[in-house]
Amino acid sequence: MTRPQKEAGSPTMHCLLSSKATSRHPRSSGTWLVLAAIAVSALLSIIPGFAQTYDAPADGRKVISRVDPEYPDALKRLYIGGIVRVEVVVSANGTVKETKLLGGNPILGQSTMKAIQRWKYAPAGTEQTLTVKVEFDPHR
Repeated sequence: MTRPQKEAGSPTMHCLLSSKATSRHPRSSGTWLVLAAIAVSALLSIIPGFAQTYDAPADGRKVISRVDPEYPDALKRLYIGGIVRVEVVVSANGTVKETKLLGGNPILGQSTMKAIQRWKYAPAGTEQTLTVKVEFDPHR
């Protein structure tokens, strides 16, 4: 089987069709992707939600007053999140005596420890050491 000869300098039919298909169709897959990303970001900015969830210790004291840690905008925009673990020493009267970062992102850890310093726990007979886990979810 022989292929038909084409004139020198003339484009093949395939190239001609594909260029017409992309130039005539105003909404290519890239445009749909951009529109979908804009719609999702608009929806997420409208829906209120917390970026943090807390894992309370089973044997720990009840938190009477809790301050949410600040989630830095730069980290949230870059989808940087994760779980921060903090060791908390609570005095007998319920105030936070000290905090120590055990794991997680250092910037989120500093924000978490700053907030936990302002927490107030229920009074108890003795000083107690607890581990608090805070999850930062950039998709919330």
